[in-house]
Amino acid sequence: MFNSCPYCQSPHTIPKTSNYIFMLGALLNIGFVVVEVFFGLTSHSLALLADAGHNASDVLGLLLAWGAQWLSQRPATEKYTYGFRRASILAALANAVVLLLVMGGITIEAIERLIHPSLIAVETTIAVAAVGIIINGGTAALFARGNQNDLNVRGVFWHVTADALISLKVVLVGLLITQTNWMWLDPFVSLVIALIIIYNTVKLLKQSLDFALDAVPPSIEIEQVKTFLQDISGVTEVNDLHIWPLSTTETALSVRLTLPEGHPGDDFLRETSQKLKEEFAIDRATIQIEIEETPTIYSLANSRTCYVSRNMKWNCVCYK
Repeated sequence: MFNSCPYCQSPHTIPKTSNYIFMLGALLNIGFVVVEVFFGLTSHSLALLADAGHNASDVLGLLLAWGAQWLSQRPATEKYTYGFRRASILAALANAVVLLLVMGGITIEAIERLIHPSLIAVETTIAVAAVGIIINGGTAALFARGNQNDLNVRGVFWHVTADALISLKVVLVGLLITQTNWMWLDPFVSLVIALIIIYNTVKLLKQSLDFALDAVPPSIEIEQVKTFLQDISGVTEVNDLHIWPLSTTETALSVRLTLPEGHPGDDFLRETSQKLKEEFAIDRATIQIEIEETPTIYSLANSRTCYVSRNMKWNCVCYK
């Protein structure tokens, strides 16, 4: 088992969406896919079979997010010293890409059906879609709470929300078609819903890419953090401030603080880390203390820059 300093490696205290919710959501959607395949085959409905394939992508997204959460809770190892927290970021990114591909396919199909309207098996389609509203709407409700704080859960949420909206569309449009015979309603409403989902998914994709590239989380203003550190009594310089996401729910920080009056002690580091967590939701802070205000800078041949204190007096301690 890999061991590090007791302050850096601590138990996971960040609330996670429970495994029960992921399991229930996956089982509900797997059952719905089976129902769609059965009625699609018995009613010879290509639309239902195609939608079953689409809902299968939701099951894949659920399992992917569930697996990522499980990995993120695994302990660190000698090779993966931060553990597997970034798996949740990769899952969110994958879910965003899959959802964009699915919505792109629906958009293309809707445009084609606007140009060439086709008949649909209204009664069977409405009945199955009504079940879809319950299944997908219920699954979306399960993930609604975590949707605001966890990018990984947000990917799942938009997957099942998209399906719930599409199922609702099928029921309402199906009822209208039985009264008006306006076949263009189905592809038109499908196109509108697809564009709404694409808009939200693009935002999810952008944020997932930002997290994957270690961008500062959108909930944190780095200038506010820098000002907070500069205002600490005794601090004269704030250098090499970095803030990045460890996962879709955890944030890390590293910084060099210059205190010419000397090292303030471990209590200072502990209190500063605690305030960073309370004020900015930064879970892990690594703070390096330097005594001299202006460290000597050496530029090496490989273009790397090294910062070295002239009297070699500094300390580096990290706290959870």
